[in-house]
Amino acid sequence: MNSLSHPDNIFILLLSIFTGFFAVVNPIANTPIYMSLTDSLDIKGKKKVAKTAVLVAFGIVAIFTLGGSYIFKLFGLTIPAFKITGGLLIFYVGFEMIKSQRPHLKTHLEDSQGNDDSDTEVGISPLGTPLLAGPGSIITALNFTTGGHFSSVIYTLIIYAIMLFLNYICFVSGNKLVKFMGKDLIKVFGKIMGLILAVMGTGILIAGIELLVNK
Repeated sequence: MNSLSHPDNIFILLLSIFTGFFAVVNPIANTPIYMSLTDSLDIKGKKKVAKTAVLVAFGIVAIFTLGGSYIFKLFGLTIPAFKITGGLLIFYVGFEMIKSQRPHLKTHLEDSQGNDDSDTEVGISPLGTPLLAGPGSIITALNFTTGGHFSSVIYTLIIYAIMLFLNYICFVSGNKLVKFMGKDLIKVFGKIMGLILAVMGTGILIAGIELLVNK
């Protein structure tokens, strides 16, 4: 019998996927960035940017998730190498968050505030990618689907869609969120997510080494 058919195993898998995406695509931490990039827009423009960002992000991750095996074959990648490299990258991002240093990507986004980009361009880049659908999101999705069952692909895409919806809600309610939580609490929350992300990266790295040794 398929181990994924057991309710407890499915719950653990869903919880792991949700936690992984929540740490990488943190809606609370992403909201101040979105607000800074859309500060000069009206409510309608801000909603348009948020909608564009989540749709673009989902499309990118869906392509990598569904075509992961073909991408691996095309570039001659192996699962152990992918997990080891991905684990190191995810650990690095989490470590930066723990040290209270914004990832270089986010720093770059905030420095770009004030550019005369259209609503669609801002939604596609930098918000849609690489903020919402960057290396961390793609690596997290592939980690849960590469070499697994097709049901894992479905679960991953559904949970990622839910995570993007949470980002959309936080984006359009940004002012209320910052006022409710406060900037200090958002920073603390970011540290906690950084720790979770670093631990997940270590776990993926160990899994990759085990696959390589037992190969």
